[in-house]
Amino acid sequence: MADERNNIVLIGMPGAGKSTIGVLLAKQLAKNFVDTDVIIQSVEGRTLQHIVDHEGHLALRAIEERELTQLSLSNHIIATGGSAAYSERAMAALRRNGVIVYLKVGYPTLARRVTNLGSRGIAKAAHQTLADVFAERIPLYEQHADIVIDCDSLNQEQIVESICTALGNHPHRQ
Repeated sequence: MADERNNIVLIGMPGAGKSTIGVLLAKQLAKNFVDTDVIIQSVEGRTLQHIVDHEGHLALRAIEERELTQLSLSNHIIATGGSAAYSERAMAALRRNGVIVYLKVGYPTLARRVTNLGSRGIAKAAHQTLADVFAERIPLYEQHADIVIDCDSLNQEQIVESICTALGNHPHRQ
């Protein structure tokens, strides 16, 4: 039987370009696009930062896990929140109908891009710096990825092209 996993799930750090690349990839592959951060905000009726500020980062992770495990999508590009990789349940649910693509970006690039750490809605403890979050999450992204795209030296079009090439040569995990 052919592999029926037809979603492409983008994971990576905040600022890696998941939402931007997701839209471009959806256009290139004629798929639908969803950003799970937007889904969470819509369902919750508040921003990610509001959740973190009022309930804490672990509450945001729990909400994210709930929403990711309830997704029932086909033929989509799914841009996940940066903290999705903390949840084994969520990643397993996403993998059932999707190939997991890690958009890998080095710390210097992220530090240039993420200048709004305190207002971006990142699921992190109050004392954590971007460097702390980076060090904590990188092994999780690598663990969950079917495909890793090193984005540091690529422009947006090259990243999309690299993903398409990797998907064409990728023996999907069962």
